Amino acid sequence: MSTDTADHHPERTLLRHAGLRVTRPRVAVLSALRDHQHSDAATILEAVREQIPAVSHQAVYDCLHALTQAGLVRSLQPAGSSARYELRRHDNHHHLVCRGCSQLVDVPCSTGVAPCLHLEDNHGYLVDEAEIYYWGLCPDCRAENARATTATSSSRVT
Repeated sequence: MSTDTADHHPERTLLRHAGLRVTRPRVAVLSALRDHQHSDAATILEAVREQIPAVSHQAVYDCLHALTQAGLVRSLQPAGSSARYELRRHDNHHHLVCRGCSQLVDVPCSTGVAPCLHLEDNHGYLVDEAEIYYWGLCPDCRAENARATTATSSSRVT
């Protein structure tokens, strides 16, 4: 009795439903993104090479492009940062970005309905999405800044 391996590989099912050919690199990229949300291409390449050691940079970039075009992956590029990728969940969420370490964290949309923001003049565009980044310092960077400030203050007192 044979079993369809797609039943045990959600990545394969996602690719098929998107009308994409199922390839080892595409499956590996989706799997890497499942474990490494908000990663850049270099981090994804490293994770994919754990499964397919000989995979090229270009193959991973091509997969990321195809998966993004198909709507399975979302490319994020906060100002001053290289592109990062996440599995698209179609849940209208946004991101917190740490100014210190560049960590990205998912946050739900405060209105819950896309596109979240409404323009007074949309210049004829049909707006269907708004990307919102909240900027600040994560708890670790805030603690590090506090330690650095305390150390600087202590050295001046002597």
